[in-house]
Amino acid sequence: MTDHPRSFSGPRATPPGAFSSAGPLRAIALVSLVYDALLGVALLAGRGLLVQLFGVPEPAPAIHADLNGLFALAIAAGYLLPYRDPERYRGYLWVMGPMLKGAGAALFVADHLLRGSPASYLLFAAGDGTLALVTLWGLLATRKR
Repeated sequence: MTDHPRSFSGPRATPPGAFSSAGPLRAIALVSLVYDALLGVALLAGRGLLVQLFGVPEPAPAIHADLNGLFALAIAAGYLLPYRDPERYRGYLWVMGPMLKGAGAALFVADHLLRGSPASYLLFAAGDGTLALVTLWGLLATRKR
């Protein structure tokens, strides 16, 4: 390093076993954004198709599905934050990934086993569970030591 005002000490070393958080966390945020946006749109605009695919009755009252669709779209919009700045918004990824999607996957499995919800609901458990685990991996692999 020199005394020149534009000089720098070189690239920052990443600890062994870790790597820059921007790449993997940004990709995880983008995949999660798309997943939740598609779910939200399907709940709001494609409810008939979902009812057919999953072999379940129309939700009654419909406002429950509408609110779940809105909730999913809000979560999707929130993923724009860690997509743009993964390091700053790691907290969002923790809450919406391992915590929310992980708990959601567990609830889908429990509901199927305890209340007999359709086996097709286990697709949501698989999707949410996979995203929860991938997000957990990304957060742990990119943490600063």
